[in-house]
Amino acid sequence: MPSKPKRPILQKTLKLKDNHTWKAPDGYKIFVMDRGAVSFNIPASWHLAKLEPNVEFNDQPPPNDEARLSVSYWRFPPDIDWTGLPLAPLLAKSVEGSGMQVLERSEIMRLPRADLEIVWMQHRFLDPVEKRDAFSRFALARGFGIHVFISCDFWVEDAPRIMPVWKEALRSLQLGRSIADPLTGPVEH
Repeated sequence: MPSKPKRPILQKTLKLKDNHTWKAPDGYKIFVMDRGAVSFNIPASWHLAKLEPNVEFNDQPPPNDEARLSVSYWRFPPDIDWTGLPLAPLLAKSVEGSGMQVLERSEIMRLPRADLEIVWMQHRFLDPVEKRDAFSRFALARGFGIHVFISCDFWVEDAPRIMPVWKEALRSLQLGRSIADPLTGPVEH
């Protein structure tokens, strides 16, 4: 079956209002999906590489990239009690059968947050094309009727540079907000 041609990513820069409430740490920008359903911080220098079927950021424009962060999300009815479906087994199942030659798997770790459930893990694998060791980190989070899957792929030697990017993405992750005016930002209480 022929693949669909890629649509170009159209970017438009808008000026934020003087009284906007957006705040990101130095060197980062805030990425917002679906008017606040998902948002997190990403390095200001990273490039938006694709929008479908998942959103993907790269540290350099492809094919010269050395690291990639991808995100997908799903909305679910907010009134469902998800406690009977723990995230750790869902994450483990979601990364099975990737076809990669996994050299090492971390334990699944929980990120303590009062507002969201977040679990994550890491694989070290041999890249079949480059014949180099690489890491893939995977996170599954949920809250406020949203489930989100985030992955980050990078070379082992780039770990000191990329691990802070991963930490900041998970630290800043927000789910289920509704931002009426993106030029003003989220309502601060």
